Amino acid sequence: QVQLQESGPGLVKPSQMLSLTCTVSGGSITTSPYTWSWIRQPPGKGLEWMGAIVYGCLTYYSPPLRSRTSISSDTTRNQFSLRMSSVTPEGTSLYCCARDVDWSFNYWGQGTQVTVYS
Repeated sequence: QVQLQESGPGLVKPSQMLSLTCTVSGGSITTSPYTWSWIRQPPGKGLEWMGAIVYGCLTYYSPPLRSRTSISSDTTRNQFSLRMSSVTPEGTSLYCCARDVDWSFNYWGQGTQVTVYS
């Protein structure tokens, strides 16, 4: 059974860096054909795919977020992380990590709420 767990600060100030980590158990983040994604959902809005990492090293990003977003991994700990710079209050969201195969997301973390406040 694959399990994902997000962790990181729940409060971030505007213009600061948002950093979250997803710890995976029950499956390796380097195993093909799985993609490991970060997805967020602002209050009252739909899901937004932010980016992903494959094989623990290949990264893909949503074009609107590419310039401010970085995804990396620590394969020794079976973790992958999200870093987003210059956050604004619009970055207040529920942030989730998930595993997918060909855009079929079958495993999700419970999500972690991040509030950007001044």
